[in-house]
Amino acid sequence: MKVIILGGDGFCGWPTALHLSAAGHEVTIVDNLVRRKTDVELEVRSLTPIQPMSTRLAVWKEVSGRTIGFEYFDVAENYHRLLSLIEDLRPDAVVHFAEQRAAPYSMKSSWHKRYTVTNNLGATNGLLAAIVESGLDVHVVHLGTMGVYGYGTAGVKIPEGYLKIKIPTPEGEDIESEILYPPNPGSIYHLTKTQDQLLFAFYNKNDRVRVTDLHQGIVWGTQTPQTELDDRLINRFDYDGDYGTVLNRFIVQAAVGYPLTVHGSGGQTRAFIHIRDTVRCIELAITNGPAPGERVQVFNQMTETHRVADLAELVSSLTGAEISHVENPRNEADSNELIVANDGLLRLGLDPTTLESGLVEEVGAIAKRFSDRVDHTKIPCRSLWRQRPGSPG
Repeated sequence: MKVIILGGDGFCGWPTALHLSAAGHEVTIVDNLVRRKTDVELEVRSLTPIQPMSTRLAVWKEVSGRTIGFEYFDVAENYHRLLSLIEDLRPDAVVHFAEQRAAPYSMKSSWHKRYTVTNNLGATNGLLAAIVESGLDVHVVHLGTMGVYGYGTAGVKIPEGYLKIKIPTPEGEDIESEILYPPNPGSIYHLTKTQDQLLFAFYNKNDRVRVTDLHQGIVWGTQTPQTELDDRLINRFDYDGDYGTVLNRFIVQAAVGYPLTVHGSGGQTRAFIHIRDTVRCIELAITNGPAPGERVQVFNQMTETHRVADLAELVSSLTGAEISHVENPRNEADSNELIVANDGLLRLGLDPTTLESGLVEEVGAIAKRFSDRVDHTKIPCRSLWRQRPGSPG
């Protein structure tokens, strides 16, 4: 299949591009390299040394014999370049990673809030509009987030996208219907993902655009079989307070002797998935798209749930690291339950990578290997969901 990957230089995009290329798909990456520029803004770098895109692509051709195309432009701003690319390549699918992906980053300031909304929604709407204007049948595979649901379950298992409801009529009858599961975003980043859902629903209903929306859990791990082939293909590893996911942050903290920072009580339950499973899920979604005329297909892309405090205890038991409870910068409940349905991808053949000691040690080896690159001042999360009393607005 011909596949365009928007945001193919990023943490999830790069290993996905390699995975799909290795599987025989014809892959073209589109990226404006903004994630690298954000490193400059935040004065922090990936724990793992990331090579320039030209080097990455040349090494991949060297080790695999396969070529990945690359287009450098901003999907949210350069609509006609995106349209022309779709018309020229006539892809079977477009994988959409081209969004600012960090909740803490989206809450840093009013500028970061506005940038996240403008970039994320502009990219999604631009892609959908370009597909319609092209007149082609292109399947959109979007990386969403479990965070669209919030972190409470209202006592029920969160379904895959849609909720069956009954609406009582004045005559005393019940009308059965099905709606998108009510969103409950916890940050501006998550808010944009809830708006993505509505954009997909509209273009699907109005223009019959085929869409698969993957509501993904927190990604952990670093390497896939393809990124392990050569050090120059290594994936990103973010550990800082803005972009570092919780388990990866814990492992880096343990590797450098920094206490594991648990926000609040640690009773928050989160959904998780290994980066190896992320790339497998993307391929499953691409090769099992909805038929023309079918509604938006939604999968909960996660493999297990854990309380943050339990994760800290696991890492501590493996490494001897101390645990430190710090103030929670997020506006969220101190604890929650999270029960999630993930039958769709399992039914399609996903064999989950579970959070076992061996895999934690594997990531730990990455952290120890590059521990000299850690900037301890960047580990704490400094983005606040609410202004402290007396602080400037």
